[in-house]
Amino acid sequence: MDIGSKIKQARAEAKITQEQAAEALGISRQTLSNWENEKFYPDIASVIRMSDLYNVSLDDLLKGGASAKRYLNYIEESTNTVKSKTRLSKLIVLLSYLVIWAFNILVSWWFVTGRIHEALAGGFQFLVLPVVTIVISCFIGFHDYWGRRKWFAPICFGLMFALSVYAGYALRASSPFDSFSLQTLTLVFIGAMASLLGMALGHVFSLEQKRMRAFDRFLQKELEQEHPKDAE
Repeated sequence: MDIGSKIKQARAEAKITQEQAAEALGISRQTLSNWENEKFYPDIASVIRMSDLYNVSLDDLLKGGASAKRYLNYIEESTNTVKSKTRLSKLIVLLSYLVIWAFNILVSWWFVTGRIHEALAGGFQFLVLPVVTIVISCFIGFHDYWGRRKWFAPICFGLMFALSVYAGYALRASSPFDSFSLQTLTLVFIGAMASLLGMALGHVFSLEQKRMRAFDRFLQKELEQEHPKDAE
């Protein structure tokens, strides 16, 4: 028996309709129907929730038969694919910031060596990198990269901003760590605040996306109630 048939049989034995199951699982009836007809596979978290809802063990749902083995292989492959994509995305985020950070310093040098007023170099430094920091941090906050460790990012961004200013502007003749000055602390603070703002925005956007998804599920349920179908 395939995984879809097992899910369907477990629901029938629990005397739960598709509408009731879909509502309890927080999905649309069509999604549940597709799982039961094995048009595509449910994720492992949904299988666990169905196990609890139907009062059937995971062993009964997942073990035995070639189809169950295919499902377990699908879960493993999906997990590995997601992990690989996440690692690649993190790497792209870090490399993007470093490239822009280095470019920012080079442009500031060009301003100064080109005999352009140093105020322009300073303005470029204090505009571009904080904006980039906000955008990158927003991306980190939205996807919750590195989990709780992401909160070390503002410190890192703050230090990178201070280094950028010292390396590319009028203060480049000295190091930000020659003395733990108020000037250095101010630069670190600016970079850290830009990062915190970006992560806060990313978190808000993430919550809004989840809210919209929940609203879409609610609308789908309302439509299904207006046009009810017999449970399969």
